[in-house]
Amino acid sequence: MTRVKICGIKEVAHALVAAEAGADFLGVVFARSPRQVSPERAREIVEAVCRLRPRPVVVGVFVNMPAREVNRIASYCGLDWVQLSGDEDWSYCREMERPVIKTVHISTTSTATDVPREIQIGCGMTHRNGLVCLLDTQVRDAYGGTGETFDWQLAEEVAAWFPVIIAGGLTPGNVGALVRRARPWGVDVSSGVETDGCKDAAKIWAFIRAVREINKKL
Repeated sequence: MTRVKICGIKEVAHALVAAEAGADFLGVVFARSPRQVSPERAREIVEAVCRLRPRPVVVGVFVNMPAREVNRIASYCGLDWVQLSGDEDWSYCREMERPVIKTVHISTTSTATDVPREIQIGCGMTHRNGLVCLLDTQVRDAYGGTGETFDWQLAEEVAAWFPVIIAGGLTPGNVGALVRRARPWGVDVSSGVETDGCKDAAKIWAFIRAVREINKKL
């Protein structure tokens, strides 16, 4: 079953909508971004969803922050996982005290040979709490949330070898096709469920529904 991560959550109300709709993961962004939240706000979001049964896993998204600070914020907020979306190397991942989602940035020159090789290196450097890679489009001066897709053929080939999360340009209208084709471990969306830069409840429901409907057929 393909898991769903709704990223860039800034408000408790949006977190509760996503949880009710059936999101498996919620992402809160600590990196500089229009979706950036303070540790205090993230903690409010975590506390709100922790009361739910079942509840989504809350992931903190970080970019090039000192490892000690990532662990401190994760502990303060009560995060379940951390996502490293910058230029962090695999040895950095080993310093994390929680399970890691490591972003692998896909460029126009990335191939179905070099991306699996990179992931294999990461998997070989055993992380004590777990490691899942997220494939996202590489865009200059950005570390995610751009709404730009990459080659789905590459996504399909990598997903055949490793449990990966696919991000980049997904929407309620196209996520079903991606899941049908690549059958990834998970999908990640942020701008694709927004209207005028704000999370849209109807789009969140539609996105998750599209994934679940395809899952039933696979």
